[in-house]
Amino acid sequence: MGTGRIYSVAQVNHYIKGLFVQDFLLSGLCVRGEVSNLKYHSSGHIYFTLKDEGGALAAVLFAGNRKVLNFAMQDGQKVLVTGQVNVYERDGRYQLYAKEIRLDGLGDLYQRFVLLKQSLEERGMFAPEYKQPIPAFVHTLGVVTAPTGAAIRDIINIARRRNPYVQILLYPALVQGEGAAESVARGIRVMDARRPDCMIVGRGGGSLEDLWAFNEELVAQAIFDCETPVISAVGHETDTTIADFAADLRAPTPSAAAELAVYDYYGFMDSLEKQRQLLNQRMREKLRREKEKLRRQQLSLRLYRPEYRIAGMRQSIGEAEERLEASIRQRILKERHRLSLASSRLDGLSPLRRLGGGYAFVSDLEGHGVLSAAKVRPGDCLQVTLKDGRLRVRVLDTAEDGLGDRKE
Repeated sequence: MGTGRIYSVAQVNHYIKGLFVQDFLLSGLCVRGEVSNLKYHSSGHIYFTLKDEGGALAAVLFAGNRKVLNFAMQDGQKVLVTGQVNVYERDGRYQLYAKEIRLDGLGDLYQRFVLLKQSLEERGMFAPEYKQPIPAFVHTLGVVTAPTGAAIRDIINIARRRNPYVQILLYPALVQGEGAAESVARGIRVMDARRPDCMIVGRGGGSLEDLWAFNEELVAQAIFDCETPVISAVGHETDTTIADFAADLRAPTPSAAAELAVYDYYGFMDSLEKQRQLLNQRMREKLRREKEKLRRQQLSLRLYRPEYRIAGMRQSIGEAEERLEASIRQRILKERHRLSLASSRLDGLSPLRRLGGGYAFVSDLEGHGVLSAAKVRPGDCLQVTLKDGRLRVRVLDTAEDGLGDRKE
């Protein structure tokens, strides 16, 4: 080992960064290349790789400079990037810090992607009328993806967490490299023959080249012919493939695909319990109302029962009888009083009462009263009624202005 001065890693990186800063060429250059490994960071920064036939260059566009970007960046695009090459001291690697990004035509892969998408769309392979609904309650879930990697782990973990009773069938497919498209298409057909309730086809994120198996017509046709509802889950949220358009539903990530495919068993049971409680509450309320209604009907029916009506009529008749008897007694008392008054007046007008005062009542033999002397002739026989008896007399003479002579 040399005996010269020893430097720290940070010092070396800082020195190299100074060399980059002092280099006039690296401070403002324009680089042509194809976009690959594109990542939109949550901070707003855009990380990507510029590549061509001879190499690759890491690049970044900071969030503060995104206002100069007038198009949506995608893997496979050919672009012109103006900026400065500098060293990122923490990692000890250099990268292109972009100030401006312009389109420079389409990359070869992206060109193939656009042409195939247009062709399949014209053939109706992406038409919404061919899309199948994803079952609400999945018991068997088919998965076509690599047997190792984050995608299958995320799908299994989330599916088990949401519903421990769901059955997962895995077809271990190649998802990258030579033969990957054929492997994925074969996996879709094999899995479809097993008739799961739903199928997830996908893989984790990567560059456009890494995801290219899912941009092949062979895979799109297998998805379109599949009788099982298919959820595509290729790459990250910003990645879009032909498989996404052909599938019945697109998920931004494999984790999201598991969320969409597998219903939340515990949430469902909680909802079911709440519905059961609500149903019981409504049933109890319904029973209470019906019992109250039945009680009112029983009371109403009791009022219309014959024995109750007869008892009521009997009571009414008894009350009417009492009122009638009271009215009769009152009427009798009233009539007796009136009769007593009439009797008193009649007694005052009675001939017998007058006879008791020395008067007599004269009548012919037939009982007709003799009220005038002019109606009597001498020799007529008359009857005289006194207080204590009657006398029969014969008229000897009459006088109209006096009492006349004595009688026989």
